[in-house]
Amino acid sequence: MQDFLTEDTNAIILLCGIFGKDRSAKPLSQKEYTALVHWLIKADMRPRDLLQQENISKASVGTGLDKQRLELLLGRGVQLGFAVEEWQRNGIWIISRSDADYPARYKKHLKDKAPPLLFGVGDRALLNGGGLGIVGSRNVDPEGEAFTRKAAELCAYAGMPVVSGGARGVDQISMTTALEAGGVTIGILAENLLKKSVERKYRHAIAQGKLLLISPYHPNARFTVGTAMGRNKLIYAMADYGLVVSAEYQKGGTWTGAQEELKRELCRPVFVRVGNNTPQGNSKLMNLGAIPWPESIDRDHFRQALTDLAVSTQKSRPQKEPDLFDFQASQKASPAKEQQSINNDISKKSPVTTPEVKTKEPPASIYEAVLPVILKKLDRPMAAVELSETLNVNKAQLNTWLKKAVDENKVNKLTKPVRYQRAESGIWI
Repeated sequence: MQDFLTEDTNAIILLCGIFGKDRSAKPLSQKEYTALVHWLIKADMRPRDLLQQENISKASVGTGLDKQRLELLLGRGVQLGFAVEEWQRNGIWIISRSDADYPARYKKHLKDKAPPLLFGVGDRALLNGGGLGIVGSRNVDPEGEAFTRKAAELCAYAGMPVVSGGARGVDQISMTTALEAGGVTIGILAENLLKKSVERKYRHAIAQGKLLLISPYHPNARFTVGTAMGRNKLIYAMADYGLVVSAEYQKGGTWTGAQEELKRELCRPVFVRVGNNTPQGNSKLMNLGAIPWPESIDRDHFRQALTDLAVSTQKSRPQKEPDLFDFQASQKASPAKEQQSINNDISKKSPVTTPEVKTKEPPASIYEAVLPVILKKLDRPMAAVELSETLNVNKAQLNTWLKKAVDENKVNKLTKPVRYQRAESGIWI
C-alpha cells in the first residue's frame, strides 16, 4: 500500500478537505462532490483531470458549481503540501474513494454516501473490517459496562475485530477490553484523530498492528453533533454485525445511528442488550427489528451463533403480500446473507462456513437474462419510462430490475431528474 498521495486523492483533498487558515472557498460537501463524480463519469474523466485548468470550466458548466470556487479550492496546492507533510510526520495517511485500498464495505453498504476521504493511523490491512460494531452511551451503567467487557472479550477470543467510535463510555470500554484480551480493534473517530493516535494506551496497539484509527474528518477536527452522527453509519458499515449496549429513546447518537441502520434496506443485523435494567431505547429498537442479545453464547461458536440468530430473525419477520413477480423478490439477498457473504469474502479468520446463507443468484433467473440487455441500453442516462418503452416491458417489473442493478452497483441512479446509466469502473472516484 502506497504512502504517497495518488493524483486523484490529491485532487479530492483539494476539493473536499479542510486545511490551512484560508477560508475564502468552502470545501465541497458530500452531496456536491457526489454530483461532481456523476459528471466526471459521464465526461469520462477522473478527479485528477480537474487539476488541468481547461477542465474546471467544463465541470462548472456540467455541475452548476461556481467556477471561481472550484479554482480557489484546486489552487490550494502549497497549503496542502504543508498539511500533508505534517500529517505524514505524525504517522497519518490519507486515502480517497478512488484508491484501491479504500474499504470495499463502505462502497458496497453506503454507495455514494461513502466518505470521499479517510484519514488513518495504523495498518491499512485492517480496512478489510468485519467483526462486531459495539456502540452505546457515554454514561453507561455498571451492568452495561460489564456487558460491554464480556462482548469485547468474546470478540477477541473468536478473532473478530471490535469496531467502535472511540468516545467515552461504551466505545472506549469495548476497544480497550478487546486490545487487553489480545484482539483487534477498529476505531472510527468523530474528532481528534491526531491527538488520540499518540495516547499511550493506543500507541503500543497501533505499533503491533492490533489497532486501526480512521476518521472522515480533519485530523484535528473538534467534536460536533454532526461529526458524531456522520460517524455512526461508518461503524455499522465497517462491521458484520452491530451491538447496542444502551440507547436513550429518541435521543442521542446511539439511538439515531441504530435507527438509521435498521431502516436501511440491506441493513447489518443489529443486536441489542436486553434485561430489566436496560434503557427504554433498547426495547424500542427491538420494535424496529433489532435482535435481542442472547443470555449465553458458547464462545467457541460465537461467530456462528450470531449468524444463526441473524438468519432466523430475518426468516421470522412478516413478509409483504406476494405479487406476480414475487419469485424474483425472493431471490434478493437478505441482510443476514449479505453479512455472511462478506464474512466469507473478506474475513478469513473463522473456519466456520454456512452454505445455506451464501448469496448467489440462480443462473436461470430472468433478471440475469435481461441484465445484459438493460446495461447495453444504458450507455447514456435514460429515464425508466423511456427504457421501458424501448424494451417493451412493464414499468413496474423494470423498476424491480433497475433497483436490483443499482443495489449491485451495476447501474447508477442519477437525480434531478431521475435517470439510470450503466456503471463504469470509475463509479467510486
